[in-house]
Amino acid sequence: MAKKYNYDLIAIGGGSGGLSVAERAAVYGKKCAVIENGKIGGTCVNVGCVPKKIMWAGANLAHSLDDARDYGFDIENKGFDWAHLVSKREDYISGINNWYHNYLSDSNIDELQGFASFVDKHTVDVDGKHVTAEHIVIAPGTTPSIPDIPGAEFGISSDGFFALTERPKKVAIIGSGYIAVELAGVLNSLGSSVCMYLRKEHLLRSFDAVLRETLLEEMLDQGINILPSTQISEVIKESDGTLSLCDNSGNKYTGYSELIWAIGRHPNTDGMKLEAIDLQLDDRGFITTDIYQNTNIDNVFALGDVTGRAPLTPVAIAAGRRLADRLYNNQHDRHLDYKMIATVVFSHPPIGTVGLTEGEARKEHGASVKIYQTRFTSMYNSMTRHEVPTAMKLVCIGAQEKVVGCHVIGPGADEMLQGFAVAMRMGATKKDFDDTVAIHPTSAEELVTMK
Repeated sequence: MAKKYNYDLIAIGGGSGGLSVAERAAVYGKKCAVIENGKIGGTCVNVGCVPKKIMWAGANLAHSLDDARDYGFDIENKGFDWAHLVSKREDYISGINNWYHNYLSDSNIDELQGFASFVDKHTVDVDGKHVTAEHIVIAPGTTPSIPDIPGAEFGISSDGFFALTERPKKVAIIGSGYIAVELAGVLNSLGSSVCMYLRKEHLLRSFDAVLRETLLEEMLDQGINILPSTQISEVIKESDGTLSLCDNSGNKYTGYSELIWAIGRHPNTDGMKLEAIDLQLDDRGFITTDIYQNTNIDNVFALGDVTGRAPLTPVAIAAGRRLADRLYNNQHDRHLDYKMIATVVFSHPPIGTVGLTEGEARKEHGASVKIYQTRFTSMYNSMTRHEVPTAMKLVCIGAQEKVVGCHVIGPGADEMLQGFAVAMRMGATKKDFDDTVAIHPTSAEELVTMK
């Protein structure tokens, strides 16, 4: 590090990406700082993956209590204490926050609390104090989008969902992506009346058809009202405090105690003065990077959700570690391969997916695509009144039937996919799947016995 700089590396953003690149750089003996304006851990820890999974686990218990009667248990459900779960959830998150503070201190990584904006390509202003670094990594993540319509301020975002101290009775959710379906499932399972408004026709439009169609069927069966092709144009707060929604067709939907916007997220870069270094952005405002996380500025890098690619916590972690390997450990070609990234949607039931959808495969490979799929009720749910569906699809290409897509929805999908993702990254074929001895009785065995 040239002596004129305070640090070898500054990470702007104390979420998964920023923490990971600084931690790995520190392993290589570099002097690092992480700048964070909010709570350490970023979206995932505080208003994303972690609290969502806890709420999802609580919602699953609600289903288990219903199922227990079908297994012979005499159980009386006397209600659910939302505040109790939220309190325990926040205690858990505080523990993670404290762990990060201690870990950064123990690793000699400076934690700078404040808002960072660029002065020049080596200098950032942190609430009036200038700090410099040879390399700067931008990883502030994204923030929920709110539409520009009358009354939009009466609703809350997914961040606001985690601030709720009591269960809302009747909820409108605007959106069709994974955040929308996850929040809808949690709220419905825990006793709220839920209606989803979709701007277009489908839930989870970028997912394979078998996943979105099966999930839609199950959500409707669970009592969630779903209105497709409905564009909300105004929100009205009535005299009794409830919310009414108006759409472009002149319809009015009334009586909501809460409205949640889940229409997407945008880069969390407002006020960072990216123009001071002429940083290149795409047409949506995300920072443009190549496969090495390079921006158009030679010493400035970006990673995680702010790049608009695969907005997942493990992706940001992997990209950050690889960037530090390349910069400080002579691994000159080290970078993250953004293909074949597995992901899970914590819906009810959960979804696990990796690789190409059937539609993507047919567009790319044409007639060489072969599909294997199955649909069944798991053994567990065969014993219950509510027979939750499980559906699976393998997308294969070529004479060797290389598996390029694996899509699962059903109980346990979130836990079964990881190993199959490893196999697919190694180039597994349908014959490799077929030659693997099944674990019986499980739902996962269907992936290696499909005909």
